[in-house]
Amino acid sequence: MSKQTILGRVTQLAKANINSLLDQAEDPQKMLDQLIRDYTNNISEAEQAVATTIGNLRMMEADHAEDVAAAAEWGGKALAASRKADELRASGAAADADRFDNLAKVALGRQLRSEKEATAAEPTITAQTAVVDKLKSGLDSMKDKLTELTSKRDELVARARTAQAQNTMMDAVKDIDVMDPTSDLNRFEDKVRREEAMALGKQELAASSLDAQFESLEDLGKTSEIEARLAAMKAGRAA
Repeated sequence: MSKQTILGRVTQLAKANINSLLDQAEDPQKMLDQLIRDYTNNISEAEQAVATTIGNLRMMEADHAEDVAAAAEWGGKALAASRKADELRASGAAADADRFDNLAKVALGRQLRSEKEATAAEPTITAQTAVVDKLKSGLDSMKDKLTELTSKRDELVARARTAQAQNTMMDAVKDIDVMDPTSDLNRFEDKVRREEAMALGKQELAASSLDAQFESLEDLGKTSEIEARLAAMKAGRAA
């Protein structure tokens, strides 16, 4: 997997608009679960790739440091050989002085090669450092997105469960709605009311029959009194 491919995938996933994706999903919860799995896998792959890139960068930095150190070391050796050559030449040992001058030249050649290698590696190190920084930033964004996805998934599941519980409760309330003329409870209430009305009717009917009997007794009493008075009147005239 190339560095550009890794960087492109990390950047694309980090910029993903979660809300837009959810609006287009038929089943947001399933889509979030799938996104979480994809993000987790991509983060794992990206971490391995970034770790490899960082490892390569650190190796280049180590090689560069070695080249810089080697250049300094060869420069020191060249200086020491040149001074020794000067001392020998001053003492009349020209042949030995030439030998140390040649050693100084060899050391300077090694110094120059190390400096060139260090200089040539610097642009690559700079570019790789920028890539690593972007990859790290992209990974951080992906991890933030994963946290956001997980939070939204948990929120969505909680809201779905709450809505389901509310719907179940409303369905149960609807089944026992006393204002519903078709409900079993209302029909039972009507039956009770009819039974109560029938009982009142029977009581009223019984009361009417009893009143009529008492009225008959009263009429009978009045008739007896009239008969008695009539008999008394007749008895008085006969006397």
